[in-house]
Formats: sequence, structure tokens, C-alpha cells
Amino acid sequence: MKQVLTMNDAGGKTYYYKEAVKILRTNIQFTGKDIKSVLFTSCYPNEGKTDIVFQLAVEMGKAGKRVVIVDADIRKSGFIKRYALNEEIPGLSQFLSGQAEKKQIVCSTGYDNTDIILSGPVAPNPSELLGQTIFSDLLHELREDYDYVLLDTPPVGSVVDAVVAAQACDGAVIVIESGLVSHKAAQKTLAQLRKSGCSILGAVLNKVDIKKDKYYFSYYKKYGDYYNTKQY
Repeated sequence: MKQVLTMNDAGGKTYYYKEAVKILRTNIQFTGKDIKSVLFTSCYPNEGKTDIVFQLAVEMGKAGKRVVIVDADIRKSGFIKRYALNEEIPGLSQFLSGQAEKKQIVCSTGYDNTDIILSGPVAPNPSELLGQTIFSDLLHELREDYDYVLLDTPPVGSVVDAVVAAQACDGAVIVIESGLVSHKAAQKTLAQLRKSGCSILGAVLNKVDIKKDKYYFSYYKKYGDYYNTKQY
């Protein structure tokens, strides 16, 4: 029986954010039935990819899809800090180093159809662990067990871990914070990911100030009005 983690969503998500996550869910589903393991990374730390991965997983679970989150940031887990997870549970680093079995590291989040594998203790050699056959074998097994496997990885601009992990994934998504990342930095991240041979599914522009950006404000306002007036 899986251990259940208490993962309390920080809340405060706006209507626009929730709708954007639903659009992301739909877009990923339309990439094709062979795209099941999807890696998320960014150019820099704190661009919001961890929250996007979690919210996307929850939305997919609500839609009836079986989803597992893999916290592949063995250096600095965003999940453990953001959701204040204090339970002593074996994680990915312990599995990859032969200290834990698969059944010990898969936990339930308490959300419908959504499980998670935490990163485990910080390891001195994350990229080497992620480059092992045992990691790609794990993803292969998870693809058989779930409809989607969503990986949260470190920023490409900081370390090579995401590029190494991408070699075992079906697709990758780059999260870009609006107003922070330059075109040059985004292109560099894209070029690095392409070296892995992983299919680039697209990018998510995060932390957009809807009220300041006239295009996004008018777009979401139109559909927000539609949503609020059309009741079926």
C-alpha cells in the first residue's frame, strides 16, 4: 500500500492561472499517445516550474488520467521545500543508488489519480545517477503504470541534469518567467535540450502580469466573461 503524503496546495491561484494550466493539459494531450513522459525545466531557478508540474498533474488527475510526478531535482528539491514535506520517505536518489525499491518510493498525494516520487537526499553525483540505465528503466516502467509521467528537473542554465534526464523522456517543456529571461538565454537552453535528442514540446510563459499585458488581458477577459455567462 502506498504511503500518502499531505500535500497542501498553497492556493491563491487566479482564474487565469487555472485556465492556463487546463490549456497546457489539453496541449500536452494533443501531442500524441506516444508522449507520456514529459520533462519540465527552465533557464534559471525560481521560474515556477515546480508549481506548474504539480498543478498540471492535479488537473490531469481530475480529468481521469493516472499521473505520477517525478521530482528529479536531486540537488535542491522544489517539492520538499514548497509543500513542507517532512515525512521520512525514500526517494529517487536512494532508488538510483540501490538503497530503495520502486514500491518504497511511489507515494500518493491525496489528489485523485496523482502519485509522486520525491527526490530523496541530496546526492554528490546527480547527473551520473540520472544517466544510468536504471533511471531510463524506471521511466519505462512508470510509462506502463501511468498515463503521464511528469518530471521536475533543475534549470538548464545551472547544471546539466535536465539534459541528461531528457535523454530518457518522450518530450520536454521549458518554463520561462515573463520579463526575466532574455531571448538569448532561452535559445541557449533550447539548444542544450536539443542535444539530448528529446522532442521539444514547447514553452510555458509564466508569471505574466495579465493586467499590464494588453494581449493576455484581453484574451483571458474574453474567455473569462464567456465562462461566467455560459452555464450548462
